[in-house]
Amino acid sequence: MTAVYFITLACLVIAGYFIAAQRAKSLRAAPGAAFHSLPTYHGMLAAVSLFVPMVLVFAIGTPIVKHLATSSVFSFFPPEVANDPLQRGVVLRDVGNILDGRHQGEPSATLRSAATSFAHVLSTGRLIVLGAGVALGIASLLLVLSRISATFRARNLFERFVIAALVLCALVAILTTIGIVFSVVWETYRFFFDPTLKGRPTVTDFLFGTEWNPQAALRADQGDIKTAYGFIPLLTGTLLITFIAILVAGPLGLFSAIYLSEYATPRFRAWAKPILEILAGIPTVVLGFFAALTVAPLIRGWGESFGLDIASESALAAGLVMGMMIIPFISSLSDDVINAVPQSLRDGAYALGATKSETIKKVVLPAALPGIVSAFMLAISRAIGETMIVVMAAGLAANLTLNPLDAVTTITVQIKTILVGDQEFDSAKTLAAFALGFVLFFVTLVLNIIAQQIVRRYREQYD
Repeated sequence: MTAVYFITLACLVIAGYFIAAQRAKSLRAAPGAAFHSLPTYHGMLAAVSLFVPMVLVFAIGTPIVKHLATSSVFSFFPPEVANDPLQRGVVLRDVGNILDGRHQGEPSATLRSAATSFAHVLSTGRLIVLGAGVALGIASLLLVLSRISATFRARNLFERFVIAALVLCALVAILTTIGIVFSVVWETYRFFFDPTLKGRPTVTDFLFGTEWNPQAALRADQGDIKTAYGFIPLLTGTLLITFIAILVAGPLGLFSAIYLSEYATPRFRAWAKPILEILAGIPTVVLGFFAALTVAPLIRGWGESFGLDIASESALAAGLVMGMMIIPFISSLSDDVINAVPQSLRDGAYALGATKSETIKKVVLPAALPGIVSAFMLAISRAIGETMIVVMAAGLAANLTLNPLDAVTTITVQIKTILVGDQEFDSAKTLAAFALGFVLFFVTLVLNIIAQQIVRRYREQYD
């Protein structure tokens, strides 16, 4: 029925557009008619007048119909069944299996009657929603058609709708961000200050602890497992792998951007830049396999030839492959920013006797510095948030070390590890993931503030 509703909606919207546009054209063809808006705007306003009411009716009516159908099911059962979430879910599952023909065995008469009532209420309600949506949409269309005239400001009304839609999209993005931040902050508060949680650390122990082991003994025969929530090893591993990745991607990405924008021929640039950007589309799990099966053994073999003891999973292997992954972020964005620098700045430098390399160093790069820093920050954020490459190439060991040849782990890897599987959200172990997310958010914010200060200090402004 949902497909029927939206097919009907699409047909009515298309028909409403052409009817209104044709009506406006016929009135516009009259001698001496000077229309305020083009026929296209009249058609789009008519289409919007159909679309919005029908979507609203569907969005409001569908949950109501589903609730009424569910209520009709539990009218055949005692009240304690509807009040028990477990029994409620079992009954609804059995009703769905009966309607789909997948129920095992012979259902009871009560269950069969409940399924019949559910199907009847649901189908009737959906027909009512379809009829109400079509009626309201057509009524809105007729209202718009009756107002079509030479002085009707269809363009202004349609543009107001577009502005309202854009504002709504912006509000959804803002409210989503606020909701994410609020949920993370609330769960972090519970992690540190909820007295009912067992084994929760203090803020000082979490921020400055040097051991990370969120596991706890579930049975007496598992022995004494020391639970620790020290954040420092995870932060060190995250920054170490990110630093290695930026050492790889920074020079390669920036120098390739300079070459493509300033030195390469248009023909070479036309095929070289898309090939470079393919790196950004490779799935991270594929890069993780490459790091674990190719790069890590090469590094280990290279280290053994020099007498170095390199772990089978190392920060160096993960950092090198992660650096390869984020090269397109720096290269492509920096290339676009450098190309956006006005050619008049280059011409002025050449007129003063500067060479091409001097122009790039003294004029182009300072003018493009804000965009280049933004590209680096995007690449750093992408590296900090990467998980699969670290899991497969650097391991899960929370070692406090700055040696790139040792196995380390990162904040995002531990968040993934903690939340994998069936977890209860009333334990310190699970809530630790939210605390890690909150601190990671704060670390990223600090990095962005530092980047803004660098831009303000060194940027060049031109009139």
